[in-house]
Amino acid sequence: MRQAGWEIVLGPKGRLPEEEELCDLVQGCVGWIAGVEPVTPKVLAAAKALRVISRNGSGVDNIPLADAAQRGITVLRATGANAQGVAELTLGLALLAARSIHLADRGLKEGIWRRSMGAELSGRRVAVVGYGRIGQAVARLFAAFGSVVSVIEPLDVATEPFARVDLESAIREVELITLHCPPAPDGKPLLSKTLLSRARPGLTLINTARRTLIDEEGLLQQLESGRIAAYCSDVFDQADATAAKLIAHPQVIATPHLGAFTRESVDRAALEAVQNLLTFFEDVPTSSRPSEDGPSSS
Repeated sequence: MRQAGWEIVLGPKGRLPEEEELCDLVQGCVGWIAGVEPVTPKVLAAAKALRVISRNGSGVDNIPLADAAQRGITVLRATGANAQGVAELTLGLALLAARSIHLADRGLKEGIWRRSMGAELSGRRVAVVGYGRIGQAVARLFAAFGSVVSVIEPLDVATEPFARVDLESAIREVELITLHCPPAPDGKPLLSKTLLSRARPGLTLINTARRTLIDEEGLLQQLESGRIAAYCSDVFDQADATAAKLIAHPQVIATPHLGAFTRESVDRAALEAVQNLLTFFEDVPTSSRPSEDGPSSS
C-alpha cells in the first residue's frame, strides 16, 4: 500500500478496537481493510470520506451492509482465501469425532484408561452442505479418505463427481453432515428441531459456517437422546446459556473460530484484501487518488 502511495492508519495491536477508537481512526480514510472488528452504523457515520471496505476474509457479518450501501460504500471480500484452512479443520474435527480422540485424551489426563470403538472415514457417507470454495475443498478431502461424498447446493452449479442430494434425504441417510453455507435470509435455522429429530441415529454434525444454521435447543435434545453422536463446532460467538451447555457436553467438540486461523490463510486473505483495495482505486478520478499528503487507508 505504501509503495502505491497510500498513507496507512493502523489500529491498536493485539486487540480489537473499541467503537469510539474506530470512529477516530476512520476519519479521513477513503479505504478500510477490515478484520472482524464490529463496524457499526456509528462508525460508518464517522467515516465521511470512506469509499470502500475491503474485508480480509469472506464473512461480512460484522458490517452493516444496508448502511454501507446507503452511504455509497463498496464492500469487498477476500473470497476463498480461507478455504483450505477451514476445510482442513473440518477434516480434523471429523477425525476427532470418529475416533473419540478428545475423550481418550481427557481420560488419560484424568488417569482413566478409556477406549471407545471408533469408525473410519473410508466408506462413510458424508453430505457437504454448500458447494462454494470451502465446500469444494471439504468434499475433495473427504473423497481422498475414501468417504462417499454427496453435495447439497441450491444453486445451479456443477458438482461432479459428487452426487447432489436434498437435505431431507441426507439427514436420514448419511453418517456425517458438514455445513459450509450462509444463513437463510429469514434467519431460520437450516437444521430445524423437526429435521434434527429425523436424523439417522449416530449422525455426526460439523459446523464451521454459522451458528444460526442449527436449532441449538433441538440439537441439545438429540445429543441427550443419543440420536446425534457428535457435534463439532467452530462457530460459538457468544457465551449465552445454550452455548455454555453445548460446549460443556461430552459429545461436543468446540473450537474458538480456528477455521481461517492459519498462517497461510491469514497471509492469503491479507494479500487479497490489499489487492482488492488497490484494484478498486485503479479507475477512480485523478483528484481522488493518493498524493504525497493524500488520502489514507486504515
